[in-house]
Amino acid sequence: MELNILILQEGIRKGAKLSESKRVFTIINDCKETIWPAIIPGENFSGGGFVLKPSQSIVLTAPINWSGRLWGRTGCNFDSNGNGTCQTGNCGTSLKCVGSGETPASLAEFTFAAFDFYDVSLVDGFNLPLAVTPISGKGNCTIAGCTGDLRTNCPSELAVKARGKVVGCRSACDVFNTDQYCCRGAYGNSAECQPTNYSKKFKEACPNAYSYAYDDRSSIYTCLATDYVITFCSSRKQPVCTYHNKKLVCSGSRGLKSLIEKWGIMIFILSLAINFLMTF
Repeated sequence: MELNILILQEGIRKGAKLSESKRVFTIINDCKETIWPAIIPGENFSGGGFVLKPSQSIVLTAPINWSGRLWGRTGCNFDSNGNGTCQTGNCGTSLKCVGSGETPASLAEFTFAAFDFYDVSLVDGFNLPLAVTPISGKGNCTIAGCTGDLRTNCPSELAVKARGKVVGCRSACDVFNTDQYCCRGAYGNSAECQPTNYSKKFKEACPNAYSYAYDDRSSIYTCLATDYVITFCSSRKQPVCTYHNKKLVCSGSRGLKSLIEKWGIMIFILSLAINFLMTF
């Protein structure tokens, strides 16, 4: 993420102060399957791993100046002690993550400083649709993510299968391990590392996500004073809500009143409130 580093260095050079406010993460499972979200570093997030059944959500608070990544694990089987493995996204052999996730995995990445950097990356492949929606922030607060399902049209040479079903789509770097696909060696700079036929397929399906290592300008976003809703398997246009300072705040410009006129959103808000209250 060359552009990310350059912007951060420029902010520090001009004397920008690190953010002193916490961020609220609302993580929602809109998939038809159970998923096991993982967060690294995860000391402040239920130990870095937990389960979310379909339509469930959880509200967590990121510490000040946190930097890390979040992804979803699929096809997991954990015993009563939290030991087990997953078909995609493994981060050790426990429910609580002890390391980075195995490829392929759709990643949400965050760096909180004077202003936030965030993106959704498919550089390590794809396993679940994933969207990051900033709430009530200032700046280029675009919804990042990949809401198309690349598992349905993954090139056969990149496909990861379990019981005959495609459960993930690997990156070309992961499969072929060449300097060109991995943006290393002679290709280790933005001038030489260009989109490939494989990364173009990823970009066509997910224009607001990283498709290769130097895909900065159309994939990384900045925002100031915001909270985030991280949604698995949801449309980027679907309104989302979070809690901040004990108040319910929703995305979109029409406000909460117009949103709750739709029964689907009302049901979602009630479900979110119940899940939030159960965390206390």
